[in-house]
Amino acid sequence: MLTETRVDDEGKAMMGAQYYGADSENGDRIDDPSEDALFMLISDLNDSDNTFVVVQPDADDPAWFASVAVLDEGGYEIVRRDTTRNEHEVTTATSINDIARDLTIWLAARDSPGRPTKQASNF
Repeated sequence: MLTETRVDDEGKAMMGAQYYGADSENGDRIDDPSEDALFMLISDLNDSDNTFVVVQPDADDPAWFASVAVLDEGGYEIVRRDTTRNEHEVTTATSINDIARDLTIWLAARDSPGRPTKQASNF
């Protein structure tokens, strides 16, 4: 099982995702995954027992999620949904590198509990 441990300012281990987590069908989980971690999770997908990865906030009723699923004919289906922005996009792709990069950019724009609010610069 894949795990990623974060530490606080005092060097103590922190439990759970600070913003969101990525879970694959086979039980692998990475809290607040980096682009490289998403690449690794997607690379591990197959068409038998590990067919999808879901990324979403750790909440009872998350406002957004993204998923990547293996397609029977090859490639991947990517679903991005954000109810607070009325977004629902379904695309397909074959490049794991492109998928991980695009998801990382999309995830950075999501609202997550505990994440500092974005401020526009006066410069």
